[in-house]
Amino acid sequence: MSKPSILCVLLNFRTPDMTLRAAKAALADLRATGGELVIVDNASDDGSLESMRREIVARGWDADGRVRLIASPVNGGFGAGNNIGIRAGMSDGSTPDYFYILNSDAFPDAGCIAALVNHLETTPRAGIACSHLRGEDGVTHNTAFRFPSIAGEFEGAARLGVISRLLADAQVPLPQPETTQQVDWSAGASMMLRRAMLDEIGLFDETFFLYFEETDLCLRAARAGWTCWYVPQSRIVHIGSVSTGMKTNRRMPRYWYDSRRHYFIKNHGRGYAFAALLAHLAGGVLHRLRMGLSGRKPQDPKWFLSDLLTHATTPYRLSPEDRS
Repeated sequence: MSKPSILCVLLNFRTPDMTLRAAKAALADLRATGGELVIVDNASDDGSLESMRREIVARGWDADGRVRLIASPVNGGFGAGNNIGIRAGMSDGSTPDYFYILNSDAFPDAGCIAALVNHLETTPRAGIACSHLRGEDGVTHNTAFRFPSIAGEFEGAARLGVISRLLADAQVPLPQPETTQQVDWSAGASMMLRRAMLDEIGLFDETFFLYFEETDLCLRAARAGWTCWYVPQSRIVHIGSVSTGMKTNRRMPRYWYDSRRHYFIKNHGRGYAFAALLAHLAGGVLHRLRMGLSGRKPQDPKWFLSDLLTHATTPYRLSPEDRS
């Protein structure tokens, strides 16, 4: 019986050295499973493309199509960039059995890729499998989640013990699983996707520039009868927010609000999206009242609630998929 074919898709935006580090780790792990790697440069326009091309040749990675480098003419965001890699397929023109989406700041441990593929191979209706992520400090990142909901928006914004206990089943972050577990969705930093599932539900929605695109993909998969799994035996070191600068910029970027609104309107309708907005605002007000009474600062990014409310008054343009 032949091994399943795997294509690793690695997206770069102005982090060439880190992308090459991720590529090196992925290639080392692909030795056990076989497979190819495609790096998509998302219109970095900073010399990334040229420096990566030189390094790929210097390291001999370009032999037999093992590593290919594709230049995107525009930076369409996470989903659009990964879709370019997915559509590229294998170097011989065939389509792989699995697509492995790997962040440029994520570095697989030995056996990481095999653990994801093995789970999908033995679980026929599993369409997505994701890894255990930890920081360079060894601290586990919580990456197992429920789908967002009105109740979950209120609970997550309020951050109040009694509310969290009452709405425990709506909390978006799940208790961190210690064994392989089916989840609604997980982080896209290390995500194995079954080709047969993508053939049925389509690729990433390119309306999302960044954030919520993997949540949307997992929801579309679930509605089509495919399952998503968190596989803790598959382990990754993940830095996080390197390309976006989110660790240093405390104000949320406009595209986060765009993505959040698009997710709710696309998947649940305008009425539901409006109710989710009100729930988040109400929870946020409660959180600020509690923080004010205790003399502490709110835990949200700077200007978060006012930006959320202001954004809600701006026009929403439907994607072609939404118009159909």
